[in-house]
Amino acid sequence: MRLGVLDIGSNTVHLLVADAHPGGRPLATTSDKSVLRLMRYLTPDGSISREGAEAIVAAVHRAKAVADEEGVVELLATATSAMREATNGGDIIARVEDALGQPLQVLGGTDEARLTFLAIRRWFGWSAGQILMFDIGGGSLEVAGGSEELPQIAESVPLGAGRMTIEHLPDDPAGDDEVAALREHARGVLKPLAKRFKASPRPDFVVGSSKTIRSLAKLAGFAQPGWAGDERWRLPRAALGAWIPVLARIPAEARQELPGITADRTFQITAGAVVLHEAMKALGVDELEVSPWALREGVMLRYIEQLGWERGA
Repeated sequence: MRLGVLDIGSNTVHLLVADAHPGGRPLATTSDKSVLRLMRYLTPDGSISREGAEAIVAAVHRAKAVADEEGVVELLATATSAMREATNGGDIIARVEDALGQPLQVLGGTDEARLTFLAIRRWFGWSAGQILMFDIGGGSLEVAGGSEELPQIAESVPLGAGRMTIEHLPDDPAGDDEVAALREHARGVLKPLAKRFKASPRPDFVVGSSKTIRSLAKLAGFAQPGWAGDERWRLPRAALGAWIPVLARIPAEARQELPGITADRTFQITAGAVVLHEAMKALGVDELEVSPWALREGVMLRYIEQLGWERGA
């Protein structure tokens, strides 16, 4: 069966198409995305501007066309923090559903964390033991931990890379005072979260997912040979911290010349680095490994599992 997952996030509208069946590993065939940076379209009253709404709908129409061309049998459409928090989110959701011709599932932050954790568990397997996960989106940071297929503890806090760029690093490049203020803000938000996680068993394995963390690993981390020749990227906290002053002094346009930093991440990569560094520090993490799978794969895996149960019933 050819499945599609459409993820309407704070930074992109991203379609993942894969061939999948119950009990099997999804094999990705197509990945198509439109860069939106929805945080730019938030107005003072918390709504998404008309321009932003039009950009979302246009990106959804494009994704639907690609899904149809690829022969997608089932399209799983989800939206995350930007849509669920916008004061006019209901109106935009209705327009998106009209464009898709089907319902849109708006995920809560905890749901995002749980589905991303599921994808990470399936990728690394039971031998990974107690996992601690970090995932940085445009609007929020998700942290989850546990030894089972789904996490025992899952949290979402408003420390997304796009949100923090707009709220705390508006200048390009950012100044030292702005970066310091963002660090202080992140510490304050993370303090109660860290307290809850430190009451859990110590992790055997720490994982980061999302494009922001993958980009930072390619910039500041290192790769090791993995299964079937795949590269396994690792990111030490010390190396990440050393890069933050460099990123903060380089204009966004020039950051895409750095290893791993793509054009769609240049404007928010500094904030993402600061948030991840503070999160790793708050939870006592010295190094993490990057997961190739994240939320979209988690949504797909959950659907495949449910399909298998229904067919077996």
